[in-house]
Parts: sequence; C-alpha cells; structure tokens
Amino acid sequence: MSLLAPFTKKSKLNNSIKHTNQARKSEGTTADGLFNKAYEGYADVLLDDPIRAEALYNWGFALFHQAKTKTGDEAAKLFQDAIDKFAFCLLINPNYLAAAIDSGVAYMDFARLKKAMPHDKLYEAAKGQFERANAIQAGTASYNLACIYGLRGNKDACLEALEVARTKVTLPDQGDILADLDMANVIGQDWFLAFLEELNKQPEPEPEEVAAAAAANPRGSKWRVVERNFDEDRTEVEEESVAEVEAVTEAEPIAESAAVETEETAESSAEKEVEK
Repeated sequence: MSLLAPFTKKSKLNNSIKHTNQARKSEGTTADGLFNKAYEGYADVLLDDPIRAEALYNWGFALFHQAKTKTGDEAAKLFQDAIDKFAFCLLINPNYLAAAIDSGVAYMDFARLKKAMPHDKLYEAAKGQFERANAIQAGTASYNLACIYGLRGNKDACLEALEVARTKVTLPDQGDILADLDMANVIGQDWFLAFLEELNKQPEPEPEEVAAAAAANPRGSKWRVVERNFDEDRTEVEEESVAEVEAVTEAEPIAESAAVETEETAESSAEKEVEK
C-alpha cells in the first residue's frame, strides 16, 4: 500500500458520504445513480483499509435511506442489505453506537414493510440491537425499546423504558410521542396518561444536562434513527457530480481508465517527492 493510500481512501469515503446525502435529496434515477456511486466508493474503501467500519456504517446508512424510498421486494432487499452492512460494521467495531441503533430501526422498518406481528423475529432482532446500543451507551435507545414494548402491549416494560429515556434526556418531545404510530396501543391508557402528566410537572432539563446528552451522542438525533451531522462543507455534492450521474443514467458508462491512470501517476509523483 502506498504512503498516500490512507488519504486517498478517506477522500473516497468522504465523497461517498456526500453522494449519499445528495441522493437523499434527489429522486428517481438520479437518486439511484448517486446511491450506486456511493456504494462503489464504500466498496473501494473496504479494500485493506483501517476505516472499513466507518465505511460499512455509512454504506448501511445509505442503503437504509434508499430502502425507505422503495416498496415491496425492492425495499425488502435494500433493508436486508443495510442490516448486513451494520452487522459487519459491528463485527469490526462492537462499540459502534450508530450502527447498533440504525440496525434496530432498519429491522423495525423491515418488519412494518412485511406487516409482521409485534412478536415477530424482526421485531425481536430490533429489540436486540437497541439493547446492544444501550449497553454501549445507557439510555440512547430506550425510547426505541419503549416503542417495541408499546406495540406488544407490555405496560411495565414500556413504562420502564420511557422512564430511562426521560432520566437520560433522550425522550422525544411530547408531540412526537403522541404522533408515533408505534405508541398508538398505549397512548390512551391510564398509566401512560399519568406518565405524561408527571412529565409535564417536571421542570425542563438544565441546559447542561441537554448539552451533556448531546455531547455523549453527537451524531445521533435524540430518538429513532441516527442522522449524520454533516459539516457545511460536506452537505452538497459538486454540481458536476450530479450532472455526471444524470448523464450515466441516460447513456453508456464512460471508461474511467484515463482517470485511474491520472490518479496513479499523481500518487507515484507524490511518493517520489516523499522519498526525496
């Protein structure tokens, strides 16, 4: 491996992340083209590189969001592919919090797609991933667990999970909870109304507590699915990248041998400079 290989791989990973972000804002063949371009980049990064866990997570993240734009068997395949990528990521780095949470959410969305019953193995797999996330960092997936228990009508477990989420300052806003279809089975029950009433009586968490919770999980939203926090310089793909993908979807792929040759030449020159 050349001296510049790690930097080249990191650059490719960043570009793939950008393509994923742009694909989420696009539609149709343009979005699919951008997703596929991201997948090619993630696959390349995985070849003999120490940042493969991050690549696998982001690959799974992209597949998960593409799955949400599809239906039927196409969506099912993408959800399964996303889950597989998260699983490989966790094999490499068992403490990868975002992969554990997003894997659980992907299992839940897959279960909804399949119209599975609350005790189905897909929901059980989601539960296992949320428990894993809580083992990595206490409370981060407690609300997600409450959703599963709510679907199953398990009052005691649901309430306990909600209490943990409240204590760890990872509970969603009350409006989000009331609008959550996963909580529909429990919203009208006396114990749940009592929980909300008690919640309303308590003072808002101190800014320091909220900041501490955010600092502990900087890449995640406070509920459901972890979202990438893109820096301003990483939120948009260059216009030529989008135009390139749109052109590829309408015409035969253009050979990239010249581009590869140029990259290799640049690396060779840079290595010679290092040797000097």
